[in-house]
Amino acid sequence: MDIKGVCYDTGRAYGTGFVTRRVFDPAMTRRELRIIRDDLHCNAVRFQGTDITRLTTAATAALELDGLQVWLSPELFKKSRAQTIAYLARAAAAAAPLHERFPGRLTFCVGTESSLFTKGIVPGRTVGQRIASIRKQGLRDSSPNEKLQAFLAEAVGIVRKSFRGPLTYASLPFETVDWSLFDVIGVDLYRNSKVGPRYTERVRSYVGQGKPVVNAEFGHSSYRGDQPGLMEFGEIDMMSLALHRIPLAGRLARPRLKKGTYVRDEEHQARELTKTLGILDAAGMNGAFIWTFADPWLPHTADPQHDLDMTSTALVKTREPGPGPDALPWDPKQAFAAVASFYATH
Repeated sequence: MDIKGVCYDTGRAYGTGFVTRRVFDPAMTRRELRIIRDDLHCNAVRFQGTDITRLTTAATAALELDGLQVWLSPELFKKSRAQTIAYLARAAAAAAPLHERFPGRLTFCVGTESSLFTKGIVPGRTVGQRIASIRKQGLRDSSPNEKLQAFLAEAVGIVRKSFRGPLTYASLPFETVDWSLFDVIGVDLYRNSKVGPRYTERVRSYVGQGKPVVNAEFGHSSYRGDQPGLMEFGEIDMMSLALHRIPLAGRLARPRLKKGTYVRDEEHQARELTKTLGILDAAGMNGAFIWTFADPWLPHTADPQHDLDMTSTALVKTREPGPGPDALPWDPKQAFAAVASFYATH
């Protein structure tokens, strides 16, 4: 694979006051980017987040390091098509100077799974309702795909007014996309027990269209029973997390997993990631971005019922409580070494 990448979350704002990275430290980001390049052996980083300043700050830090390409993925959740288009226009204008300064190293992603995250494409007020609508209608209803095509065409037209570099879109497997609009074909293609037997076939269906093909997001969790596609939002008791985030009073509420039995298994995560990377490479994909480098909102603890990191697909585990001011806030998982070895030898 030409692109050996990892996703880096600068802070996704999901629209209810919840942000996945509450504190963004540019100095720590620069330090982590050197580790991503030198120790993880990546040559590309996909920055995902909502705050445009955070995204461009992180992108600048990566581009100033020799040997790193950048995919810039501004992500606005739960907003209308018009609001999202206006947001993408602002992000493209902010990214344009970086493309001019670092030509050939910056790719702009005009959306991420827009059928789910942009209002008005698939019926339903919430992501959950949209998923239910998709499962109910399947691919029989052409209306959502027509609306998606119209949204992407408008988004590309707006973005290209200011950003002259390559464009891509992080699609879902069921979405029908007019790839003639884009320079790179992108798909968020996770592998789990449900799609496992057909995964190679799915990957190959994207290859051979005359354009580079990249798996823009995929990962595996570090517990037995890993269910990519559900991941953290399927296993975490979100009420406990919401209570924990209430100022002062939140100290009395500790985030926890839903009732059940969870067994941490970092070897499982490392093994499955290596297998998925091998499939992507053998099938002829041009690149991959593992979701994700770190999940700071999902800390690790020795208590299994409160070990939110078990459901995370991150390559490192965030410590709880936090370390001293000069220490890294995380420890590498077994998956970190496994990915580093694969990227160094492929």
